[in-house]
Amino acid sequence: MIAVATENKNTVWHGEFPSHWEVLRIKNLFQEMENRSETGSEELLSVSHYTGVTLKRDSLENEDDHLTNAESLVGYKLVAKNDLVINIMLAWNGSLGISPYHGITSPAYCVYRIKGENNPEYFGYLFSTAMFKAEFRRNSTGIIDSRLRLYSNKFFSIFSVVPPKEEQDEIVSHIKIQSEKINQFIQKKKHFIELLKEQRQTIITNAITKGVDENIETKFSGVEWLGNVPKHWKVIRLKFVGESFIGLTYSPLDLVDKEDGVFVLRSSNIQNGKFATEDNVYVNKEIPEKLILKKGDILLCSRNGSAELIGKNILIDEETEGNSFGAFMTVFRSHLNYYLYYFFNSSIFKSQTSLFATSTINQLTNGILNNLKIAYSENIDEQERIIEHIKTETATIDTAISKAEREIELIKEYKEAMISEAVIGKLDLKQA
Repeated sequence: MIAVATENKNTVWHGEFPSHWEVLRIKNLFQEMENRSETGSEELLSVSHYTGVTLKRDSLENEDDHLTNAESLVGYKLVAKNDLVINIMLAWNGSLGISPYHGITSPAYCVYRIKGENNPEYFGYLFSTAMFKAEFRRNSTGIIDSRLRLYSNKFFSIFSVVPPKEEQDEIVSHIKIQSEKINQFIQKKKHFIELLKEQRQTIITNAITKGVDENIETKFSGVEWLGNVPKHWKVIRLKFVGESFIGLTYSPLDLVDKEDGVFVLRSSNIQNGKFATEDNVYVNKEIPEKLILKKGDILLCSRNGSAELIGKNILIDEETEGNSFGAFMTVFRSHLNYYLYYFFNSSIFKSQTSLFATSTINQLTNGILNNLKIAYSENIDEQERIIEHIKTETATIDTAISKAEREIELIKEYKEAMISEAVIGKLDLKQA
């Protein structure tokens, strides 16, 4: 049976839920744990709104990479399996999860343990819903998103629905089964997209190294990874056809609300070659003219924890011009940029990523970038024919990629809706 939440709780809990479910403050469901590591030798855990609680070492690219910049992990908070871990600075965007591991986490995070006969995984799913993220934001202290904090007293004051333990278990089981099916669908779509991208990259690479005339005479470029190129083409270092600029350095004190600052693009704002508005940052700081994005600029990710993300890029258009870009980003500005954009999205550029690892940091330095060699025709008409050829040949592939990406987004939305309905009792699990 479904019943509307009782009147005296409507101010803190909205919507409908089964009439036999309880509504309790979180303080009656969880207790805060403050146990600290004495050796710092336990597994270091990380928390993300994408993956929940995971082993930090699983996110490392190389075995020699450091788990943390901290001198010692002594004093880090101990986490037991099934504990709830919350990044209190990012609770509002769902950076929390039930830990599948024993380990330690940052002293800045909060660790909570379930009370009584309750299933912690049920509450992990419940707290990740849009409804609870909005409640966490409402109860967080701070002026802007980057400075919000959900302290324990506020967290404990929030009301939660509480099904009987048996129903909690049924809901968790249902979500896991459905999530596994959805995840398999997403993996198949992602593999399909990767195959399409490889096909697209091959078309681009052939066009910018061989041109569009199959019968043209070629010569060795003098560069092993470029191979043979049309005989009349020029082979030259990037620094002779344009300029590169490292992005803006700023501190947390420079961060302001959208209305009061300049948008600074970062790696997270480049997704699959497109501009994305995720984790946006705005700063109140005087910005040099050269660090203001112009239409036609190529913005590249020049430093990242993942080597695979180095070199990902977008071509700046009317939507993104006039903004700035962060210190881990680089702009290349040239009269050849519309041609060079395809060079930066070719397999010959991607194959050079091994050059981007400097010391222990994955970094595309200006020195490396400027000294990369390209081959091109000085004939503008030929450049335009190559660009038009690439656009025509990749149009169908781009459409297929966009369709597959949209299908992934739709299934993710379905998954979120399924979880949201399941945790508040709106799904008949016997028929679902």
